[in-house]
Amino acid sequence: MNLTRDRLHSIGWAAVLLICLAFTVALTFKVNAVKSQVRLTERKINAAKQQALFLETEFEARANQQQLKTLNDVEFGYQAPTVGQYLENERQLADIGKPRGPDAPDPIRVASADPAGGAVSDAGSLPAMVSPISGKAMAAEPDRTGKKQPSTAANLGDRLSRVDSAETRRQ
Repeated sequence: MNLTRDRLHSIGWAAVLLICLAFTVALTFKVNAVKSQVRLTERKINAAKQQALFLETEFEARANQQQLKTLNDVEFGYQAPTVGQYLENERQLADIGKPRGPDAPDPIRVASADPAGGAVSDAGSLPAMVSPISGKAMAAEPDRTGKKQPSTAANLGDRLSRVDSAETRRQ
């Protein structure tokens, strides 16, 4: 009899453990389901916040446009261009122009150099190139023959117009 009671006692503990395990598994599934619902709700809240921010920005932009239109109507009176305001060609544009007044500034002119070197005949008109680090005059660049050539206005255009390859620079 004693043996049966011990056996029953063991079976009872095993049953209690199985019931506890079943409740733990059921509780874990329930917790995961609630967590999933919380995550879904948080996503919906974030989407609603983004939508509210978008609508708020849209409302402010439209209110600003209305404010600008009202300000334009009251203060400036600007209007959209009409068909009659467009010009068909340059001649119509020239007809609109007025002659220069007596106190008008001179028009802006762009300087240009004669490529043959006729504009600047003085060979020593260019200042010597000075290194900003050492303060000494930099050596004149060698030409293709290997001889050093001084920097003058006559050869400056020629030197700047050619591109040396990497092999020529190394030699």
